[in-house]
Amino acid sequence: MPAYFLMKKIVLVFLGLCLFCVLGISLLVNFFLISSNSSRSRNEAGSFNEVHYSGKRGGDKVAIIDLQGVISYGAPGSGNLNMVDEFLAKLEQAEDDDSVRAILLRINSPGGEVTASDVIYHALKKVDKEKPVLSYIQTVGASGAYYSAVGTRYIMANELSLTASIGVIMQTMNFQGLADKVGVQSLTFKSGKMKDMLNPFRPATDEEKAYVQDLINETYGKFVGIVAKERKIDEETLRNGVADGRVVSGRNAVKENLIDSTGYIEDAISKTKKIAGLPDNTEVVELQTPFSFSQLFRIFGSTPIDKVELNIGPASAKLDAGKLYYISEMSLAH
Repeated sequence: MPAYFLMKKIVLVFLGLCLFCVLGISLLVNFFLISSNSSRSRNEAGSFNEVHYSGKRGGDKVAIIDLQGVISYGAPGSGNLNMVDEFLAKLEQAEDDDSVRAILLRINSPGGEVTASDVIYHALKKVDKEKPVLSYIQTVGASGAYYSAVGTRYIMANELSLTASIGVIMQTMNFQGLADKVGVQSLTFKSGKMKDMLNPFRPATDEEKAYVQDLINETYGKFVGIVAKERKIDEETLRNGVADGRVVSGRNAVKENLIDSTGYIEDAISKTKKIAGLPDNTEVVELQTPFSFSQLFRIFGSTPIDKVELNIGPASAKLDAGKLYYISEMSLAH
């Protein structure tokens, strides 16, 4: 009998410990979710951390904002927003902060979506009317990233960086030959002859190719026009010269009048202070996204094992079929 009661007591203690662990895990998960939602609210309100970079703390500041990676509304930022909205929120915070006297855009991007690049360009133009905004191309500032940069009043780049790539690209693939070999057929119902344009399971018609090319030319025309206006270059000179999609080094970009000078990040900071009329010891800060527990869930998120992906081309590009891009594929090549 004593052994029976002892065993019963051990079982009850064990069950109690299990219940305690379950409750503890539940409280911990709820804490993570509440913290994540709180961080998201702060992030969406534009509350980004100011991380000291250099200079004397306190007083006026120069804010560094990064434009990094493929510019896309579908690309995640470092917090809970997509990278475009996160960038715009940082820019808005710097604009509204009276202690931030100037902004330096640090660019490491091959470009991206046409609309996203144009939105960023427009936002930079708007802020530059209130306080100086400069750009520094550190490694790559091509296509849509360069489009964005011309919205600032001064562009500096590392002389070995890649920039320009003034052009538009839209891609799709044709799998008809492969589908025929493996016995796959595509059945499409559509409301009009152009509705399944760029269907990868059939060749594009001449009419479709002409239509897409007209769309490309229209979008390219806006890109060239923006560069010609902002950089004060004759548009025909651009079209017949460097605006053929090529990337150029920072050194050659100066010769083509696409940027203003070359240098290192310290030179760009000094130039920003000079244009803003600030002393050399002015504090420089970087705007960074606050930590969010949701980032842990993103890091440790599970990946389905019953999924097969076929990736052809640079893994970092992943261009969506049917979308227009201001992007340099050459700068993405590995």
